[in-house]
Amino acid sequence: MSDTLDRITDTAGGLAMYAPIALTKLLPYHLRIPVMGWLTARMVAPIAGYDKRVRDNLAHVLPALAEADVRRLMRAVPDTAGRNMAELFSTPEFIARARKSRVYGPGLAMIRTARAKGQPIIFVTGHFGSFNAARIALIEQGFEMGVFYRPMKNTWFNTRYTAAMGALSQPMFKQGRRGKVQMVKHLRGGGVLAILTDLNAHDGVPLDFFGKPALSSLATAGLALKFNAPLVPIWGIRSENGLDFEILVEEPIPPSNPVTMTQEVNRRLERQVRDRMDQWFWIHRRWKDGTGPMADRGAKKLPDRQKD
Repeated sequence: MSDTLDRITDTAGGLAMYAPIALTKLLPYHLRIPVMGWLTARMVAPIAGYDKRVRDNLAHVLPALAEADVRRLMRAVPDTAGRNMAELFSTPEFIARARKSRVYGPGLAMIRTARAKGQPIIFVTGHFGSFNAARIALIEQGFEMGVFYRPMKNTWFNTRYTAAMGALSQPMFKQGRRGKVQMVKHLRGGGVLAILTDLNAHDGVPLDFFGKPALSSLATAGLALKFNAPLVPIWGIRSENGLDFEILVEEPIPPSNPVTMTQEVNRRLERQVRDRMDQWFWIHRRWKDGTGPMADRGAKKLPDRQKD
């Protein structure tokens, strides 16, 4: 009986999440994306508490931010999130648009050289702008990449979410033991990998992000060092029209050690976010475990704490 109720609850929750997407799919693409953004900002965010979470995160790291800017971001951030979701479930139209994105930056020549040599590459990015636009545009440039992803908690919605993600490109590596094994095999064979690294990482270490400790996974930098793969930050920057993108390929993170490299990833993401505050997913609980038992445990992995 309990399992049946759980399935019903899961399905109902998934349907509630998917309903705005299904509704907006009745519209042409150029209207679908902004309408989904509006619905997410004006209807979904207040009900789900996303606007409050944006306010709380901003208060945590930017307490001096003007109230007018806070209120603007409480609407603009969910709007961006809604646009991303609508794009994900608009596969043909989104691919057709994103593949034409301008790809530029100081790391572009280097990754082309690495690809020509058959060297593995790890693209690192975050929930900023549109990671999927960067993914499509770089595939268009010849960088067929695998994607490491974290499943969503709602199983009904996750089935549809992963199917939509998989329709953009393959292979995909699910978080977990099996996915890690597949990912390692992919890199060992000279493959290209993309990882989002701006989530609260329970197995991570507390590193600075916007002046506050945030649990950050060292695994991505560790893989780059192990396989001699350039660790390259990429950013899918949304244009002012809200529909198109430019893809910035930064210089690779200098190889050193996982802590130093991961801190540099945080620093570069912060720089992008400060320039375009509305394009980062301030809804995530990025600093949730930056202090407390998990942070204390993670801090023991830091070089200056290993002797404690």
